[in-house]
Amino acid sequence: FVVFGRGTPNPIDPPQFLVRGGPYQVIRKPMYVAVALILTGEALVRGSVTLLAYLCAVMLVFHLTVVLYEEPTLRRSLGAGYEEYCARVPRWIPRQV
Repeated sequence: FVVFGRGTPNPIDPPQFLVRGGPYQVIRKPMYVAVALILTGEALVRGSVTLLAYLCAVMLVFHLTVVLYEEPTLRRSLGAGYEEYCARVPRWIPRQV
């Protein structure tokens, strides 16, 4: 974000340019997916239904945040470039090559 986007993931200092490299060329929300994978692993290792329920709640909050706030904000600020990126790169689950 700092080098390519000239900003940070923090809304206080958002990137000035769309970051499309690294994991962002495969999936639009890799940080959220990483958190979900960590929680999934913890739930499986511990055999915890409570952690699975927590995972579901966290993913619901992530999804609503992305759909209702992040993506509309990025569409307004980045325009057609972001629209093209969304059409090419999936939000949550990478496409098979």
